[in-house]
Amino acid sequence: MPAKLAVQIVIFDMDGVLVDVRGSFHRSILETVYHFTGRRVPRDDIHRWKNRSGYNDDWRLTTDWICQLGRRVHYDEVKAQFHKFYWGENGTGFVTSERWLVPRATLRRLARRAELGIFTGRTRQELTPTLARFGVRDYFHRVVTTDDVRRSKPDPEGLLRILDGRDPNTAIYLGDNVDDALAARAAGVPFLGVLPHGSSARRLRAARLRESGAPAVLGHARELEKWLR
Repeated sequence: MPAKLAVQIVIFDMDGVLVDVRGSFHRSILETVYHFTGRRVPRDDIHRWKNRSGYNDDWRLTTDWICQLGRRVHYDEVKAQFHKFYWGENGTGFVTSERWLVPRATLRRLARRAELGIFTGRTRQELTPTLARFGVRDYFHRVVTTDDVRRSKPDPEGLLRILDGRDPNTAIYLGDNVDDALAARAAGVPFLGVLPHGSSARRLRAARLRESGAPAVLGHARELEKWLR
């Protein structure tokens, strides 16, 4: 890890780092599994799936989980049903339960000392209204979604787009799952994990993030200020 004062670019994953998605994406996973299988699966098992590379894509995770439970379904079929739960009628679905995690005052302070960016597995359709609803779009200089890359995480393409030829050691990437860590390692970008203190996510995923290169696992993205000091 380079000297902390050298950080000039702070790149955030979105879900679980900037936005609490337990009531939106995670609930959509569980309800979609139930829709196709009739089984209520443990919420904590989401974290076990996300400890495996390839499951930054919640639609792929859900599809494979359903198939593991004995129901053969196509990815596109699962994606369509997932959207019904997440968006609901006219945007009144589980998406309305999302909560922004990092105060704008914190973003303002960070933006004064470094360029801020986002590299997320969300689509533009999922990202744009969230940033607008919470009034935070202007804090982020570069935003890369899954629509902007040919290869999604754990491929480092999105991080390399944000770096745009700059020294990866001047950046840092904050994420909450193994594919975030692997993408950072492939790009040569230092990585910090973010998992809430006392949470099931931290209990089940922190060790995997450390094994994948995180020197520290913060409890909240706003702790980055203290870490940089």
